[in-house]
Amino acid sequence: MPLSNIEILHEDPCFLLINKPTLLLSVPGRAEDNRDCLITRLQENGYPEARIVHRLDWETSGIILLARDADSHRELSRQFHDRETEKAYTALCWGQPDADSGRIELPLRYDPPSKPRHVVDFEQGKHALTFWRVVQRCGHYSRVELTPITGRSHQLRVHMLSIGHPLLGDGLYAHPEALAAWPRLCLHASQLAFSHPATGQLLRFECPAPF
Repeated sequence: MPLSNIEILHEDPCFLLINKPTLLLSVPGRAEDNRDCLITRLQENGYPEARIVHRLDWETSGIILLARDADSHRELSRQFHDRETEKAYTALCWGQPDADSGRIELPLRYDPPSKPRHVVDFEQGKHALTFWRVVQRCGHYSRVELTPITGRSHQLRVHMLSIGHPLLGDGLYAHPEALAAWPRLCLHASQLAFSHPATGQLLRFECPAPF
């Protein structure tokens, strides 16, 4: 598959910074019809050395970081594992939060009976922490900035649902009105900061949301 709508935000000898489009997997899925993905497209179109460092959900768009050699991959992966990176997402959520900002600290786990959904579970769930801030109030929905401290699957989507403000266009968690309010999941990785894997210099990148 060609790179087509995949935008390279920054190219460095040690890493690539990509603006992943919505409806594209970060890595291949298990099924044969899920082989098309970001990493495969890059490896087949001029970047055979590209290595995935972290992932974005299929429907989530925005900044994703890939390493270009083993040492860079090891160091960047360590930064993500040790929570030394800074990430922020732009989202549209249903309704108007009562406050202008807050924190959500609720444990999450995968829920096999309703796969691929995740649920809040105080007994078996893993610790998850999200900070949120209202950027703009827009009638029946709000634009928010979401900052995940942990990196659990579907964390932002489930946490916003848990406080009564599901993300617009979310086919897994939104109620019918919120689902119909936008033609795609309104979640975009808009900011990422990390240290250069070779020099240690702090780098910050932004990628505005398309919604």
